Amino acid sequence: MQESALSTIVLPVALGIIMLGLGLSLTVADFTRVIKFPKAVFIGLMCQMLILPFGAFIIAKGLGLAPEFAVGLMLLAASPGGATANLFSHLSNGDVALNITLTAINSVLTLFTLPFIVSTSMDYFMGSAQAIPMPFDKIIQVFAIVLIPVSIGMLVKKYNPTLTTKLEKPVRIASAILLVLVIVAAILKEKENIGSYFAQVGLAALAFNLLSMLSGYFIPRLFKINNRQSIAIGMEIGIHNGTLAIFLALTVLNNQAMSIPPLYIALSCFLPPVYLAI
Repeated sequence: MQESALSTIVLPVALGIIMLGLGLSLTVADFTRVIKFPKAVFIGLMCQMLILPFGAFIIAKGLGLAPEFAVGLMLLAASPGGATANLFSHLSNGDVALNITLTAINSVLTLFTLPFIVSTSMDYFMGSAQAIPMPFDKIIQVFAIVLIPVSIGMLVKKYNPTLTTKLEKPVRIASAILLVLVIVAAILKEKENIGSYFAQVGLAALAFNLLSMLSGYFIPRLFKINNRQSIAIGMEIGIHNGTLAIFLALTVLNNQAMSIPPLYIALSCFLPPVYLAI
């Protein structure tokens, strides 16, 4: 019952509210702003779409993660950045406009790239005999849970700014509470194995977090991107949509073990941004 409630009620509701909150912060201009700073957007997308999956693959192989944990790590690497990145970017004096643009574009692009990366990872790490392909109806479900709340939020922001102002704070609070509930429920379900899981994926989670934050900041700097934009990219790449990754693992792939890396990384990924923000 606990697993059913988590996967069928709590996770979809949490993800829907989080994506609604994202939509309340977006406008069409956020998608077209790429014209204003194409270089920074391109490098940010390169880090998200190429560097993170490749880095996660190297970490999974190098640390010899179990196949399902390896796929879970790849699942999170393929997920878009979290909306919380916007807040940390602001606290760290990053370019929030660029951050919002990256969040918007990443959220749409990963709907296409994520199924490919996850399916390829499952085939590689688990073998075709064990791999369970992502069902088409579940992929459509993910599209709906992600895009519909974002679209509703954007429409509300455009046509009723007063309501948007009233909703922004409650939605942020609800998102945080539901995210905590998701993490707590997942931990309680696996409380007997949590220690052994940490021993297996803890180092990988730390390595992936460091890779995300450092590559997100220093790769743009190598390409002469200014400091504020590099901070924004670092936050976007460093803070992941763990709720989406856990939802996909439990609901779409129906595999509890695959949710463990996203769970641990969701718990720890806020530490580097907090340090940088301070």
